[in-house]
Amino acid sequence: MARNIEIKARLADLSAARAVAVGLGARAYVVEEQVDSYYALESGRRVKVRRINGGRSELIDYQRPEATGVRASDYTITPLPDRDAAPAGEPLVVVRKRREVLLIDNVRVHLDQVDELGTFLELEAVVDAAHDDRACRAQVDRIMEALGLREADLIRASYAELLIHR
Repeated sequence: MARNIEIKARLADLSAARAVAVGLGARAYVVEEQVDSYYALESGRRVKVRRINGGRSELIDYQRPEATGVRASDYTITPLPDRDAAPAGEPLVVVRKRREVLLIDNVRVHLDQVDELGTFLELEAVVDAAHDDRACRAQVDRIMEALGLREADLIRASYAELLIHR
């Protein structure tokens, strides 16, 4: 499984966040329309099928605690050769969003416009051979400070949970 250190925060002004990220050295990577369908597994866990720009699909299996604002997430992304493939049954919830991704070193900056929820920032610092959990946490902390975000500003839930409990 891959691993990252991540956060999510509601932001009113994505353009201001983009300007801060660019000031920190971020470069534009991609803008995507994503539809995430969440499914419950027999084990009680959830997975999501992500369809990107109406084309390619991938299965994302992730495990992370929702108890803290800055958290580690272990995940596996599996490309689906059949773009309509999905686990059995109806999805629990479907999340539709426009995601702009910027990159700062190994950190993915997501500027999200989520249908029915609003605008959000996510940071995902990818743990790799050059960046352990502690280094990734320091990167996230530095970007949060530049954005004026505090731990208390962070959301401890997935978009799926936010939609289910709104």
